[in-house]
Amino acid sequence: MGKALVVKPKTKSDLKFLSDLLHKLGIKSSLVDEEAIEDAGLSSMMKEADRTKKVSRKSVMKKLK
Repeated sequence: MGKALVVKPKTKSDLKFLSDLLHKLGIKSSLVDEEAIEDAGLSSMMKEADRTKKVSRKSVMKKLK
């Protein structure tokens, strides 16, 4: 299966409970920090971006001002 489920527990005890449960069920899991989640989201957005259109340097610089 090519999909994953992201769960964000509210407490450390919830995290431990879920981790133990997944282990007992034989389901692979791994811990990731907030930064890794943000990186994954940014990567996903970049993959979906329209790269067919070209923008001039002048236009970009104008937006940055």
